[in-house]
Amino acid sequence: MSSTLPERARALEAPGSQRPQTRRPMQFLREFLRRPREIGSVVPSSRFLEERLVDVSGAARARLVVEFGPGTGGTTRALLRALPFDARLLAIELNPSFAADLEAFADPRLAVHRGSALDLQDALAQRKLSAPDVVISGIPFSTMPEDIGRAILRAVWAALPPGGRFVAYQFRDAVGVLGRDILGQPDVSLALLNVPPMRVYCWRKPAPRA
Repeated sequence: MSSTLPERARALEAPGSQRPQTRRPMQFLREFLRRPREIGSVVPSSRFLEERLVDVSGAARARLVVEFGPGTGGTTRALLRALPFDARLLAIELNPSFAADLEAFADPRLAVHRGSALDLQDALAQRKLSAPDVVISGIPFSTMPEDIGRAILRAVWAALPPGGRFVAYQFRDAVGVLGRDILGQPDVSLALLNVPPMRVYCWRKPAPRA
């Protein structure tokens, strides 16, 4: 029997994506050695990339942010610092070790869902959360089958309200290629003060046509 898209996503989606918490490089390295195809980089992301993501996502004005692949939580912490006191952050993490670390965060605004990005609608519904203002993704689309990548992008677009943002940071351009086909033309910037340098993509969902 062929596997479903969510099952394949759980097997192939990148746990921790490209961004470890800078205080836990050895944990991230261990996960990379266990799953080298699934993790985009073993080098911790820089504060410059984290600041870029906070800025591009508009996190300081958001009511609800969703993060795919938080890893050990470097960017999660940056988002929590930026978010309003009454906002929420839903972190969707596939890797059990990383998810356990995230669940230990002492911030009531953070909710952790153990699973795939394809679980987005279910994860929101389980917590009675409304449409997110922004979805931020570091999972490397370049290492997953195209149909799973497309399914994730469609799930994000369906969840966002008009004006909502999808922000993805990637070393390669796979998400840009898929996203242009499904979501339209993104704004793209480069985070050069990061190893490796990252492309930061931002799509905004337009209002429906009258």
